[in-house]
Amino acid sequence: MKFLFIVQGEGRGHFTQAITLEDMLLRSGHEVVEVLVGKSSSRTLPGFFNRNIKAPVKRFISPNFLPTQANKRASVTKSLAYNVARVPEYLRSMHYINQRIKDTGAEVVINFYELLTGLTYALFRPSAPYVCIGHQYLFLHKEFEFPRKSTTQLAMLRFFTRLTSIGTMKRLALSFREMEEDVENRVAVVPPLLRREITTLQPEDGNYVHGYMVNSGFADSVHEFHELYPDVPMHFFWDKSEAEEVTEVDETLHFHQIDDVKFLSYMAGCRAYASTAGFESICEAMYLGKPVLMVPAHIEQDCNAYDAKQAGAGIVSDSFEIERLLRFSDGYVPNRNFMYWARSSERLIVNELETITNSQSVITWPSFTKYLSI
Repeated sequence: MKFLFIVQGEGRGHFTQAITLEDMLLRSGHEVVEVLVGKSSSRTLPGFFNRNIKAPVKRFISPNFLPTQANKRASVTKSLAYNVARVPEYLRSMHYINQRIKDTGAEVVINFYELLTGLTYALFRPSAPYVCIGHQYLFLHKEFEFPRKSTTQLAMLRFFTRLTSIGTMKRLALSFREMEEDVENRVAVVPPLLRREITTLQPEDGNYVHGYMVNSGFADSVHEFHELYPDVPMHFFWDKSEAEEVTEVDETLHFHQIDDVKFLSYMAGCRAYASTAGFESICEAMYLGKPVLMVPAHIEQDCNAYDAKQAGAGIVSDSFEIERLLRFSDGYVPNRNFMYWARSSERLIVNELETITNSQSVITWPSFTKYLSI
């Protein structure tokens, strides 16, 4: 079977998921003919992705969420204005996506939460069926429990998630735990896509705090803690394109550019992990038995953090409260059930894809009013 991937280029998680799924499909005798990655002016393609993905990579202009002036949480107003002004560019991108699906001879498209995939299928209706995969599709599951956040923002999140999956054959929702399939909403719950490298790591109880932040504005909170507790070693990874590979503030505080091998190595040896609540790195920390401090940067990560807390990953905060994380780590007990669940991912996910693509399912086109529902 020939697969084509379309990957949202925001953050680290979708990239590692694409690398992992490509490896799984290749081991099962399938082919990934091409990987299309959404890009924006504020994000660069991480080096680890180019080094590890085997299929040819092409890029297209895609919508992007802009941070607030403090470069922490995403600004809905700024993001909306920015993206509306670029609608003509996005239309050209959709035409390009449709053409690549045709030219590559892809038999199945896998969408890693890229908005323009759903809109391409709504506008051009390519003949190749497609499947969506990501933690975000759990938000459409009838039994998913949401945090007590803005009803409007949650409705917008679900609306956006539906738009990414217009006409999809199925939504594979990556989850911290097992749940029954939601047939009505075409949501099948599957384990996270963790890279094989993480299963070979031997976790150690180090003395440093490991961390990752999507928006570099959160570095202020880290600096503030460091001034109060300069003896606590910290290694944070960020996506700050103009920074050096390693920014050494002093002997105990370092900021690193994203490198996945290096990132996982630091994860395995840390005392605790602090993150802007991206699903993938939380799963990696849980697999290695590391307590997590989650600092959401937008409404999607608010949901990730709430769900992860329910699964025993750690604690949630509005800022990088490292002292609180260290106190929490003293009595932390890892969730062993999650480890067994994660190890079943290849068997369950490849089976889902083969079952879906070998079936006689066809794309159906629901009324657009469905996408307005909460």
